[in-house]
Amino acid sequence: MQDLNIIYEDNHIIVVEKLENVPSQADKTEDIDMLTLIKQYLIEKYHKPGDAYVGLVHRLDRPVGGIMVFAKTSKAASRLSEQVRSKIFQKQYLTIVNGKMEKDQDVLIDYLLKNEKKNMSKVVKEGTKNAKRAELEYEVVKYDQKLNLSVLKIHLHTGRHHQIRVQLSSRGHSIYGDQKYGGRGHGKQICLWAYSLGLQHPITKEEMHFKLLPKLEKSWKILEDIPKEKLC
Repeated sequence: MQDLNIIYEDNHIIVVEKLENVPSQADKTEDIDMLTLIKQYLIEKYHKPGDAYVGLVHRLDRPVGGIMVFAKTSKAASRLSEQVRSKIFQKQYLTIVNGKMEKDQDVLIDYLLKNEKKNMSKVVKEGTKNAKRAELEYEVVKYDQKLNLSVLKIHLHTGRHHQIRVQLSSRGHSIYGDQKYGGRGHGKQICLWAYSLGLQHPITKEEMHFKLLPKLEKSWKILEDIPKEKLC
């Protein structure tokens, strides 16, 4: 069984690192997924005779790594899902994009339309049938002039399909390594990482915050000289 990096666990929730290219849940590839890995872990750790309950509360795109929380009871799953709907649940990302941003920080608002057949989304005009409003906030934490790459912190206000990838690429700042949306770095891993998670404990109501930076290797070496407090 693949080792899990468990960041936090109690009787109600489990917070883990999702590795890049591991699906959040089972898909048509039948590759091992996070939901299955956590079930296997719980069955082995607690010697469960049958299946183990694991509730999927949110997802990360398959190529994206970072922090995820899963529910260990149906009550916790229901309450966390409600936090997602009511925007109590907060996710922040780190990403490396092509070029220099016009502003050091900004709020981007677009309307996105998903193409189910291609599994892609695009920016369309407001009022387009089936389009959904997308909003994110970004802050530039570094610009590397030699590489012509910018490191951004992203705070999602909505959770649309491929939202970060689409909104940035539509402005000429595709994510490094994102072949689907025209990013430089062909053959490289997409540089998008879910590094921060904020939630209210589904039972105790305690405010909880978790952070996990990517390993400073490959493209993420660009973070090496950034003070950690600037990334938090």
